[in-house]
Amino acid sequence: MLDIGYSLSRRFPDPPQTDYRRADVSALRHDLFCGDVYLADTDADLELSTAWGWVPVLDFAWALCDTAERLDRDPMGSRAAKPQRAELDFTESTDRLLFERRFGWVDIAADWQPLEDAPLSFPHADLRREARDFLHDVIADLCDLHEALADNPVVWDLQARFPRTPPA
Repeated sequence: MLDIGYSLSRRFPDPPQTDYRRADVSALRHDLFCGDVYLADTDADLELSTAWGWVPVLDFAWALCDTAERLDRDPMGSRAAKPQRAELDFTESTDRLLFERRFGWVDIAADWQPLEDAPLSFPHADLRREARDFLHDVIADLCDLHEALADNPVVWDLQARFPRTPPA
């Protein structure tokens, strides 16, 4: 089972003068809500995680949803034998998560992990569902911390673009 999580950093707090209601895409994606993220296979007890403290958590959730969609562009869908690849890079870093989809399964590896480590592997439908759930959970948590964020039109658009998907 795929588990995606995060923690916000105390070392990189948001600027106190931030107007969350009017924060633009650039601020939301790159400047606010820094911390660490992880993806874990709870059945295999494997995890990919950051320990840098500066990963923009909302941007990660947003980019993970984008990545799940990019992996689904082949018209053959889960029957496609040709691998579909995507990368998720981290702001101001050369580190990347590497995604490869084949026959409906997605392998996820990090270029900072040792080559001998096995990638995480999940059905694409699970990745899409969990990524969207993670995005909505992150937004809900951040809106609890900063009520004005719930009134931000960028957040509304983001939630509409990636609605939660029902369990399979």
